[in-house]
Amino acid sequence: MADDAIAARTDADLLAGHVDGDPDAFAELFRRHRDRMWAIALRTMGDPEEAADALQDALISAFRRAGSFRGEAAVTTWLHRIVINACLDRIRRKAVRPTVPLVDQALPDPSADREVGLDVAAALARIPAEQRAALVLIDMQGYSVEEAAAILDIPVGTVKSRCARGRARLLPYLAHLRPAATQPAQRGRNLRIDDTVQPSVPQSATSWSEGGERAR
Repeated sequence: MADDAIAARTDADLLAGHVDGDPDAFAELFRRHRDRMWAIALRTMGDPEEAADALQDALISAFRRAGSFRGEAAVTTWLHRIVINACLDRIRRKAVRPTVPLVDQALPDPSADREVGLDVAAALARIPAEQRAALVLIDMQGYSVEEAAAILDIPVGTVKSRCARGRARLLPYLAHLRPAATQPAQRGRNLRIDDTVQPSVPQSATSWSEGGERAR
């Protein structure tokens, strides 16, 4: 019955409960959203270990800063913004400098092809972090431009610009996949990397669902 009661609570109620000292509220919030948070971290970082570390950074930040949530956006938007920021912080610290090159064209859908998924993941790692984050949210996670703008806390026009520039930079690395991308059945579909190249949420992250704030 207790499990049913906590499962019935809204995200906002769980976050408020956590702030008020409920020991189970944050774990339930994480359990609900961990898969998508992990997908965003993995696709933004391009490396499972780095993604796990970024997700852990994000969870610690969310755990500690829950009291700053003002309800101006959905809890999921707030959480995903923290994950994206944690990823970008790690990328900036590593000082990765991608190459430059150039068409606003939808990315190929690698859902049925593991090799295509690996190609897309490798290509994403070559473009600037801010462009990668926008493409991950829109082309891979299916967010609208407006939703992505709210998560990234930037204007809609900036999201569109980053996506256009990101797709242009990806094109030289994914040119060999263009024939599949131009098929009518593929046009307009979201980019998805095959599950076989996405490890499940790592143990370092799932421990949050049982133990609250994890020791670093």
